[in-house]
Amino acid sequence: MNFSNILAAVNNFVWGPVMLVLLVGTGIFLTIRLKFLPWRNLGFALKSIFGGGDPEKQNEKGDITPFQSLMTALAATIGTGNIVGVATAMVLGGPGAIVWMWISALFGLSTKYAESVLAVKYREVNQDGEMAGGPMYAMKNGFKNKTAGMILATLFSIFAVLASFGIGNMTQANSIADALNSTFQIPTVVTGVVITTLAIVILVGGIKSIGKVCEKVVPFMAILYFACGIGVIIINSSEVPAGVAEIFRMAFSLKSVAGGVGGTIVASMLSAMRWGVARGVFSNEAGLGSAPIAAAAAKTDHPSRQGYINMTGTFFDTIIVCSVTGLVIASSGALGTSGSDGKLVTGVELTIKAFSSALGPAGSYLVSIGIMLFAFSTILGWEYYGEKSLEFLVRSTKLNKVYRLLFSLVAFIGATTTLQIVWDFSDTMNGLMAIPNLICLLVLSNSVVKECFEFQETVIKK
Repeated sequence: MNFSNILAAVNNFVWGPVMLVLLVGTGIFLTIRLKFLPWRNLGFALKSIFGGGDPEKQNEKGDITPFQSLMTALAATIGTGNIVGVATAMVLGGPGAIVWMWISALFGLSTKYAESVLAVKYREVNQDGEMAGGPMYAMKNGFKNKTAGMILATLFSIFAVLASFGIGNMTQANSIADALNSTFQIPTVVTGVVITTLAIVILVGGIKSIGKVCEKVVPFMAILYFACGIGVIIINSSEVPAGVAEIFRMAFSLKSVAGGVGGTIVASMLSAMRWGVARGVFSNEAGLGSAPIAAAAAKTDHPSRQGYINMTGTFFDTIIVCSVTGLVIASSGALGTSGSDGKLVTGVELTIKAFSSALGPAGSYLVSIGIMLFAFSTILGWEYYGEKSLEFLVRSTKLNKVYRLLFSLVAFIGATTTLQIVWDFSDTMNGLMAIPNLICLLVLSNSVVKECFEFQETVIKK
């Protein structure tokens, strides 16, 4: 058995049914323990995004505003998964996969809330006077068994650093280069140079620079994509009722052919569940432990406040952006169609075909621009995740600038080369981050519950 086969076997487990059950199961457990407060307080959370901390408390510790923290986390999560991942899920799991994406996201709200609460509660100030936090610090500072905490924290950090170069960098740069090359015929080398240059300029300033860029780029790209998607849905409005009906019918059907809006897609409820949950988790990263690293940098007066703000990332990513992609595809008539090679159209080609059904050639331009913005912002967000994880491993900030430069240069390799084994490896590392993180969430769930109920009085007053 060669390395690639071993890697494939590990990857199948990491993103397979067992792990997905653990991810969703942890979300269900936390939702029940928190008495559904993350759901009940979603309105408060959405209002808090722009309000920041308590105005009566001006001495809030942190490096960036709560809004910048959320945008940095969203930068890393709203990416190719929202464009490519949704299309893939709907082909492999049928239109019903969208419903299971929604279900996983609902329970993912509690997971993302809990992760972020622990990140702020157990964060530290590093030697440069900046905040350092995330699952690794929660394990280190929150576990009563310090040895177990440090082992899990170290494993998480190793997985995060390795994942940052692949899933958070090379795959994103390659997506940008491919999109610009196929749509605008821009050479991949040119794209690679531009991505690397922009990355160096932005990343050299650290989290404050990343936060300032993300607070402008992320809302712009999300609103642009959302508005255009809604436009396509309105143009195809006559097909929307049939598309929505097919989505719900196939989500709970034992096995059926989509027909109509789904073409020749054949899927069972189990495949809809598997691919919907897998692509949902891959897109919003609830349970993987990445987003809390950005949450820890926020200026806030209470861990629970930032927990609520950061959990809205799952709402925006999956309930809003992924839903738009799903409804565009379901109403376009593109799902279940075959390409010139006789195979089902999937991935980015399916999304382009769906947008083009209403917008013509402009549809391909829009998707290409969307991928470019989504993927580049993902590179920025993941650099911070990898940097903080490396900082934890070496117990110093001295390598941060070296890491930023190396990370930017690796983007050039990603843009100009297809290294499938590297991508598969980083995909596996990304999934493996969930194991120590889920253990951390379960072990420290009492702390999350305490912070949540303690803060509820503040929520009620609002």
